[in-house]
Amino acid sequence: MPPDLETEEGRWRRQADEDLLTARRLVELERYYAACFFAQQAAEKATKAVLYGRGAESVRGHSVAELWADVAGEDDALKAHQAAAATLDTFYIPTRYPDALPSGVPADAYDVETAQRAVSLAATLVTLSRSLREP
Repeated sequence: MPPDLETEEGRWRRQADEDLLTARRLVELERYYAACFFAQQAAEKATKAVLYGRGAESVRGHSVAELWADVAGEDDALKAHQAAAATLDTFYIPTRYPDALPSGVPADAYDVETAQRAVSLAATLVTLSRSLREP
């Protein structure tokens, strides 16, 4: 069922789905750095959707790990995904800015395996987020 675009949760969920689709397509196009970034974005937006769905009025920040910690709370099953969230955070800045790398450019720094892993981690969090509506 498509997200309800009348709610903040639905709007963020919809964009998370679009970003995940974009990440997958970018892998196919061999734009691995961009795929990693869009994977991070998909997970960030899906996690924000959960927080909006739980009644948050405003959700700020870009760290998937920090946002996921808010979602997980004391739930050990959800906390088990914290490492995935932290891994995705590593794709937020260095995938876009040459000065975030010791040398070279982001376009040359990522490979297919890294991009596929990023997309897989994001897909897991996006899918899991759909089942999380209430605290």
